[in-house]
This record gives sequence, C-alpha cells and structure tokens, in this order.
Amino acid sequence: MAEIGAGNFAASFHGWNRPGRAIGSAGLPVKTNPPVTSGPPGVASRWTISIAAGVLVVAVLAANWNSFAGPFVFDDLGSIVENPTIRALGRALSPPHEQGVTVGGRPLLNLSFALNYAVSGNAVWSYHALNLAIHLAAALTLFGVMRRTLLRPQMRERFGAIATPLALTTAALWALHPLQTESVTYIVQRAESLMGWFYLFALYAFVRATEGEPSDAQPPARHRALWRVLSIGACALGVATKETMVSAPLIVLLYDRTFVSGNFRAAWRERRGYYVALAATWIPLAWLALGTGGRGGTAGFDTAVSAWTYALTQCGAVAHYLRLVFWPQPLVFDYGVNMVRHAADVALPALLVVSLLGAIVVALVRRPALGFLGAWFFAVLAPSSSFVPIASQPVAEHRMYLPLAAVLALLVPVAGAWLGRWILWVWLVAGIICGALTWRRNETYRTELALWSDTVLHRPGNARAQSNLGNALLAVGRAADAVPHYEEALRLNPDYADAENNLGRALVELGRPADAIPHLEAALRAKPDSVRCSRILAARS
Repeated sequence: MAEIGAGNFAASFHGWNRPGRAIGSAGLPVKTNPPVTSGPPGVASRWTISIAAGVLVVAVLAANWNSFAGPFVFDDLGSIVENPTIRALGRALSPPHEQGVTVGGRPLLNLSFALNYAVSGNAVWSYHALNLAIHLAAALTLFGVMRRTLLRPQMRERFGAIATPLALTTAALWALHPLQTESVTYIVQRAESLMGWFYLFALYAFVRATEGEPSDAQPPARHRALWRVLSIGACALGVATKETMVSAPLIVLLYDRTFVSGNFRAAWRERRGYYVALAATWIPLAWLALGTGGRGGTAGFDTAVSAWTYALTQCGAVAHYLRLVFWPQPLVFDYGVNMVRHAADVALPALLVVSLLGAIVVALVRRPALGFLGAWFFAVLAPSSSFVPIASQPVAEHRMYLPLAAVLALLVPVAGAWLGRWILWVWLVAGIICGALTWRRNETYRTELALWSDTVLHRPGNARAQSNLGNALLAVGRAADAVPHYEEALRLNPDYADAENNLGRALVELGRPADAIPHLEAALRAKPDSVRCSRILAARS
C-alpha cells in the first residue's frame, strides 16, 4: 500500500493543463503522457486514511466550536420549544403539521428532537452537539464516497494515487464552507443535514456493495448483501427525515450506470431487486408528504404562488447559490417571501440555469462522470428549487447542503489540474478561510438580536425579518427601538397580523394603550383565535 505525500499529490496534478490531454471513458481528463507515479496506482494505507479522517474531524470541530451557545430561534420555537410531541418518546413519531412547523411529515427528525429533549430538556447544548455530530458523520461519509469512487476502475489510473488527498480536500472544504452554517447551527435545519447524511450513506453503502465487481477479488456475497440492505435502510430513514430524499434512488442508479455497470440496462439486470426496494421507499414518502396537507398550506400547487412565478424565482435562487459557493458573502438567515414576477428580471440567471441543464444532458452522454455531478446537483435541489411552490421560503441557504458537495467534487480536481504544484497551498488557504468564515457566521447565531439585526441589514425589505428584529428588541426590554421595525414590517406588508399584534404589545409596554388598541384589534380580526391579543385587550378595557 502506497502512502501519498504532498509532493506526489501536487505532482500528479502537474501537467493537466499541458497539451496532450485526452478524455477518458468516465468523462474526465486523462493525460496521454505516462503517469508521474511508478507502478500501478495504489490506495492509501489504513493509517493514512485514519489520519485524513482525524484531520477532517478536528478541522470541523475547530470551526464550529462556538456554535453551542446559539439559542432557539424562528422555526425552532414551533418545532422544539412549543412542540408537545417531543416531550415523550412514545409520541415523537407523530409530529404536528401546523404551519411553520418544520417537523411536519418528518417523524425521524421529530424523534431526534425528542431524544435531545430527554437528555437536556430545553437546554440547547445537546441539540447543537447532535447537529454537529451529524455534520461530522456526513463529512466522513462524503470522504468515503469520494475516495472509493476515485479508486473505481474507470478513475484509478488518473486518480488512484491521489484519491485520499483529493477526497479529504473535497470533504473538508464542504464541511467547513460557511454555506453549511444554516444546516448545522440553526437547530431545526437538522432536517437538511440528517437527510443529507442518510443520502450520502445510501450512496456509500452502494459503493461498498459493488466494489470489486467484476473481478476475482469480490468481497463475500454476504458482505455485499449487507451493504445493499444498509443502503436501502438509509434511504428509508432519509424519507422519514425530509422529502428531498426522493431523488436518492435515481442518483444511486445513475452512479451505477456511470461508475459500475456502464449502462442502465446492465445496472437493472444485475440489481433489479435492489432498485425495486429503493423505489419502494417512495411509498412511505408520498404518504408522509400528503399527510402534512401541503405543510400547513405553505407548499404545493394550492398556494397563492403559481408554478411559473416560483420557477422564475428559483432561476435567480440557483444562480445566487452558485455565487455563494465562490463568494459566500453576505449570508442571509431569512430571505423573506418575495417572488420574481417577470421573466425579464431573471433573464441572465435563467439563461445560466438552462445552459447548465443543457450541458448536463450532453455530459451524461459524452462525459458521464461530469454529467453525474451535474445531475446530482440539480436532483437534490429539484424538490424545493424548481416549480413546486414553497410560498413561505422561496430561497434558503440550507438547500445547498448536499448540492455543494457536487460542485466541490468537480472543482477540486479541475482546480488541481490548472494550478499544478500550487494547489496544496491554495486548498490550505481556502480551508482556513472557510473555517474562519464559518466561525464568524456562528457568532451571528449567538443571540436572536444579532441574527435578526444581521438579516435586516442585508434584507431590509423583508417584512418578516423586520418584525422578528422588533421581537428580539422587545424581548430585551427595548420596546422603543422595536416600534420602528414593526411599523416598517407593516409598511412592507399591511396584512401582517403578527406585526400588528407585536406593535400593539410594544406600545402597551411604552404606556401608550390608546395607540396600541387599533393594532391589537386588527391583529385579532386577522387571527380571531389569538389568545395573547384577547388578553391584552381585555386588560385594557
């Protein structure tokens, strides 16, 4: 077993940008000149792999150590603090489905919060600890998927000798990227990271189940069967966590076609039963999704947002997500509910998205490995970022949790090809910058006031952010400072009942009950079941 040093890593990249490159069967560049390493490319020793995994763990812990103090915010309140079903494990698999409750239709996510509640009640430390542990598990799984893919027969000649450092670089940049903070530090977005881990593990288990095929060095049949069962189990757990898992069976099949069987017919012939079992997980997924009633009326075709309007909005969103991969500033906690109404407003982003989709279709035929990465990117985004409206949250950074891996899996080797021996320093600096930005972003989550102040700074036209900043100010006794933000929220959205209610509360605290009553009455008309409004009005009558 050969251990790969830094010099060999850089040397293996050196020369990719020289004349004489050819395109291999997997669709990636292959040099026509002899490889730098002598002898057949080997794989790293267990010791090397363990060191790489240890470096990954330490780096992620260092970048996220300051995330443990962040309080429950926004959807955390309805999904955790005010969620009665997590108070007892026996009720945890029946989460509530009310509007604004993230756990609806996601029983495994709800169960994970119930386990946290059993450990620490409403103390946030255990929730953050589990979020970070899930993120670490996902990063290590991505490391495994990437490394073992680069050791597949189609990839080994080009990447076999540098599989471990390439996989470590990809997984580290993915795990340290500040785009991931919303899925790690914002507690309720465990929905994204936990689903992401199951998604990656379903793929990893498939890779393990097919290693050595076809060869005389196949693992025992019982081991391959066990890995297939684990893959199916991970897919089933993922659909009980978040609906985005829907694309996992298709991506596993595409991986099989690209890196294992060579075509769909052979993949289906060899593993028909396995794919039937994977597809069967769509049945409970459909049952869970339908049971939420369109997530409390905020998602699906019954909302006030049309599919066309939402699709236009997503063209801009996808282009924005891609920009954040390379320049993750500013990051925004809540983008609000504004939609794009005219195609001309997103002409360039739409052209980019359509061009990318066209390039992926071509690549799936001519350069399958590149096509696989592109298909993975859009397949994971499709449930939330295509044409099915999610009226309450059209843009959200946590949706890039898994798609970011596809981008980096392409970027890391390509950048190495062009930068040659400098690439180690480039990635080291990039990793440090990403870790520092993640640490700084986590500081924003330390208080509700800091988080909503930052959100309003970058999205002043977001009525929901203005109202929530008012709430944060009101909570720390700054009612006078809260009033202008409630007024701005009502200017942006005159029908905003919560802003009316909270403006009334702030005015009452300031000793201005006469000014408060019209706002409280307006809120009560919009929400007749509002106990808080009724009590305040009764106290002032």
